[in-house]
Amino acid sequence: MNPLLGVVFHWLGGLASASFYVPYRGVKRWSWEIYWLTGGIFSWLLAPWLFASLQTPNLMGVMSQVPHDVVGLCVLFGVLWGFGGLTYGLTMRYLGLSLGMAVVLGLCTVFGTLIPPLVRGTFAQTLLGSTSGKIILLGLLMTLAGIIVVAMAGAKKDADLSPDQKAAAVAEFDFKKGIAVAIFSGIMSACFAFGLAAGEPVKALAAAAGAGPLWTGLPTLCLVMFGGLITNGVWCAGLIIRNKSAGQWLGKTVEADAGEPKAPLLANYLLCALAGTAWYFQFFFYTMGESQMGKFGFSSWTLHMASIIIFGTLWGFAFKEWKDARPAVRNMVWAGVALLVGATIVIGYGNMIGG
Repeated sequence: MNPLLGVVFHWLGGLASASFYVPYRGVKRWSWEIYWLTGGIFSWLLAPWLFASLQTPNLMGVMSQVPHDVVGLCVLFGVLWGFGGLTYGLTMRYLGLSLGMAVVLGLCTVFGTLIPPLVRGTFAQTLLGSTSGKIILLGLLMTLAGIIVVAMAGAKKDADLSPDQKAAAVAEFDFKKGIAVAIFSGIMSACFAFGLAAGEPVKALAAAAGAGPLWTGLPTLCLVMFGGLITNGVWCAGLIIRNKSAGQWLGKTVEADAGEPKAPLLANYLLCALAGTAWYFQFFFYTMGESQMGKFGFSSWTLHMASIIIFGTLWGFAFKEWKDARPAVRNMVWAGVALLVGATIVIGYGNMIGG
């Protein structure tokens, strides 16, 4: 167990998650459902099975030994998480990268971190019964404070900017609609943590087959993310049928874009593959980080969420989403990011002395 190494892995996962939507911004003349599902094939199906097969001896043999009820729970929580992931993309459209991530991941942090130990009945013993547990709880509170500060800064920016300024920063900006979608997304996204908790027996089977300590969580990702594929696949299929957009995969131009240049297919496929793989890598590094956190593994969810918000906020500044905000508002954002960075260090320290 090496909690400080675990924090680094969670930072890498946060960077991957915060960056995944960036390649989608370069996709040209494809409907949302087309590029979302294309990228999703890589993130929910191809990448999980590829990397699990590379790091798990006899992966199919391991999966054949998983009890049916464990498979069912992992896939079910994956389906529920899929609703969160589906609306997560919509949140980015309506609120932008920095504010959207802060609201979604704030709720996701609370539910994903606290519910698993509460359900197991180990919350009081684990968090309140030791010095290390109290330090980790302090880090969680710092995380929530940082999220609140970033979200408040986003609300202040929204109040200050004109409609034209909002549209220049985020083309489809809609604060009320975005907040409603973000709340739903944050609650449902926490189900991924529940899916990983339900997959603990899969980790044991992977370890028994000879998988290294860093890689035992990869087979569980295959099950949980398959559930996400079901949700997103059904939703996108419905949109594709309604909008008659399937032809875009082959370069067909929709009627609304008649006379426009055709979509750059190769570039679109490559960008979607990059986005989908980056989306998967957040959980690839998450399982590696969790493997280093010992009995406080549930705190990994807090570290993961805080890291995503840190890098998501940096991307927001890179895309000039905050350029028209008052200096005081921008300073508030940086104060929230500082709290989140400090929280990851505090949680890592608590895990270290606990180990």
